[in-house]
Amino acid sequence: MILFWNQSKKKVRGKKLTKKIAFFDIDGTLLNHQKKLPEQTKQAIQDLKEAGVFCAIATGRAPFMYKKLREELGIDSFVSFNGQYVVFEGEEIYTNPLSSPQLEELHKNAKENNHPMVFMNHEKMMASESDHPFIKDSLGSLYIDHPPVDASFYKEREIYQSLIFCEGGEIDDYRHRHTDFDYIRWHQYSCDVLPRGGSKAEGIKKLIEAAGLHIDDSYAFGDGLNDVEMIREAGTGVAMGNAVPQTKDVSDHVTEDVNQDGLVKAIYDVGLLKN
Repeated sequence: MILFWNQSKKKVRGKKLTKKIAFFDIDGTLLNHQKKLPEQTKQAIQDLKEAGVFCAIATGRAPFMYKKLREELGIDSFVSFNGQYVVFEGEEIYTNPLSSPQLEELHKNAKENNHPMVFMNHEKMMASESDHPFIKDSLGSLYIDHPPVDASFYKEREIYQSLIFCEGGEIDDYRHRHTDFDYIRWHQYSCDVLPRGGSKAEGIKKLIEAAGLHIDDSYAFGDGLNDVEMIREAGTGVAMGNAVPQTKDVSDHVTEDVNQDGLVKAIYDVGLLKN
């Protein structure tokens, strides 16, 4: 429930807020290259919250992958699966699952090509094959173990994001043959599979609406290809110094590398906090 403070201030479940809302990617933005949350970043988030800025996470990760991070930061509003699963103040407000029949066709094609897949809902993930080196290498870069195997997992429940494991241009064949989905490469061996047109941008719009705020007063921070639409759509888009060129190209501001306190610097540079 959203309670209005006045025409320029709001309360969300007892929190006094300004009109501003900030969205933070996780890997390479909140977390440094060692997948650690810097103490300076943690403090800046707390300072933002105390200043009345509504803080949310926007990530390609599944909710169960960053539960501890949310608890450490005291954030319970988030955009998961690159926009396909949105939670506001602990309550699910929007879902956009993959088409099950089309996902079955994609899985059949991937199996023919010896390309494994991983299927994810908001609670867990399952792999189509066991002990596959591409899965281990990709998820290992996020410090996540190889998932258990259940190749029919997607047939029994809503799937908000899948992963397909292949190299380089091999993904182009899937783009041409399975056009109900979008494909975003995030690792040498792995691509996210999303509903066509799904993105973090769509997810942040849903959360902004739920908070009773306006997209012009939104700030988005990120570094990856999956951040491009969000950073372009937000009122102020910030690319990390370690961001890919495509993300920097659409941003309003480029900060330093995450390992050089780039996120904290950006928060001050764009005026969300003042020295």
